[in-house]
Amino acid sequence: MKYTDNLFNRPRDARVPVRPDPILSSRPPLAQPAAPAAVSPAPAPTPSNDATAASSAPAPSRLTVGPNIKLRGVEIDDCDTLVVEGRVEATMVSREIQIAETGSFSGKVDVDVAEIRGAFQGEMTARRRLVIHASGRVNGKIRYGKVNVA
Repeated sequence: MKYTDNLFNRPRDARVPVRPDPILSSRPPLAQPAAPAAVSPAPAPTPSNDATAASSAPAPSRLTVGPNIKLRGVEIDDCDTLVVEGRVEATMVSREIQIAETGSFSGKVDVDVAEIRGAFQGEMTARRRLVIHASGRVNGKIRYGKVNVA
């Protein structure tokens, strides 16, 4: 990210009016070539239904709690994927949770898919699938649709 860029893709300070460049404003406007009268414009291409559906669908929301970050006493809702690399103590309703080897989660979780490489303690409901890798540790009340244990 450059220094002049910001998170919202706006100029650094939108309140300051942009002054016209004196060199550009002193030049006469460029002449536009005349369009031939006999040529009709080509019809604009129509987008397919798949492209329209893909562009109108919202991007999936993803929350990453990085290493050495502690997030405590929160409620996480409407998050498609939670990636835990640090420590989280929370209540969560989401689609997917991924706990990294360095991550730990304690609290209550209600998700579709849970993938655990780190530590989980509390109450979990994985409606579709629960995947526990070799480095994963799970403790508490666990409900799942299908389970894979390494």
